[in-house]
Amino acid sequence: MSSFEHAVVFALSIPYNIPMSYKLIELQSVSKSFGDLKVLDNFSLYVRENEFLTLLGPSGCGKTTLLRILGGFETPDEGRILFDGVDITDLAPNKRQLNTVFQKDTLFYHMSVAENIAFGLRIRHASKALIKEKTDYALHLVGLDGFADRMPDSLSGGQAQRIAIARAIVNEPKVLLLDEPLSALDLKLRQDMQYELIRLKEELGITFIYVTHDQEEALTMSDSIVVMNAGRIQQIGTPEDIYNEPKNAFTADFIGDGNIFDALMIHDQHVSILGTDFECVDTGFGENNPVDVIIRPEDVELVSPEKGTIEGIVKSVIFKGVHYEMDVDAHNYHWLVHSTKMVPEGTPVGILVDPFNIQVMHKPSRPDEEAANHA
Repeated sequence: MSSFEHAVVFALSIPYNIPMSYKLIELQSVSKSFGDLKVLDNFSLYVRENEFLTLLGPSGCGKTTLLRILGGFETPDEGRILFDGVDITDLAPNKRQLNTVFQKDTLFYHMSVAENIAFGLRIRHASKALIKEKTDYALHLVGLDGFADRMPDSLSGGQAQRIAIARAIVNEPKVLLLDEPLSALDLKLRQDMQYELIRLKEELGITFIYVTHDQEEALTMSDSIVVMNAGRIQQIGTPEDIYNEPKNAFTADFIGDGNIFDALMIHDQHVSILGTDFECVDTGFGENNPVDVIIRPEDVELVSPEKGTIEGIVKSVIFKGVHYEMDVDAHNYHWLVHSTKMVPEGTPVGILVDPFNIQVMHKPSRPDEEAANHA
């Protein structure tokens, strides 16, 4: 099983009835441009208290700019940011109840680990006893007891990022902003840190806003995912919603593997894919209307040719560990198929898909069409 599939399995096993209270942060019609480039376009979103919300999208979609606006490092051209009902749009970063962990560790390399963690407390003139107590607690939270006297250049990449997180949480912010903090780590360490962040969020009871372009990270850690493109929201939902019920082709293509088709909704519960009528469960798309359709590779069943809805030929087979990845040429489309049963290359097959596994989506009126804000 691939790391992405592990993330899907983990994400779909999480109970998403986590209690969250009121809207802690509200972004109201925020826009931001750099020269002629509009990075955020009339962007509205809210974040609940104690939520782990992930901003997910490709490079250049505006997610880091949005995080910098929340942290006070950038000012929006238009719109407002409310924190706990108070307008903080023009408030300085050090006056906000938010702390940021950046992509690189940004530690002070002339200071010890303890001095790095205590930096914010010393600025606030906390007592030595309180600094010692909070520093020790922060080190314990990130699993680095006994590292207080170490110097940053003696730390591994994962340890340095843990210290950066400890430095952020020692000030007891209401919100922790994380800008791709795990991107420089190797795969195993990155996965370990994902679970550490989930544990920290539960132990501390604070709100996490996390920026990444890594779908696995988003599925593994999030209560809610905001899929972004070109400065606009494409979809918001739980990891399960985003993966199983994408609202448009961009989200479907960005989250995991999928067979995506230009299709025609013949009428309720019947959609034409590659010129063939497939039964589905979707309704309300009208009659003979163009739609987009996604079918996940694990939902494609290979049967004998006469039993399939359409026929094809297996063109290639790759062993992926838990499953085989097969390329099936059917009706001039290369279907991606994941199955625990290997079908040899060159075998004629039929393709069968359960109606519940055919996801029909409206075609956007424009490429960057916004789906829905956080509801």
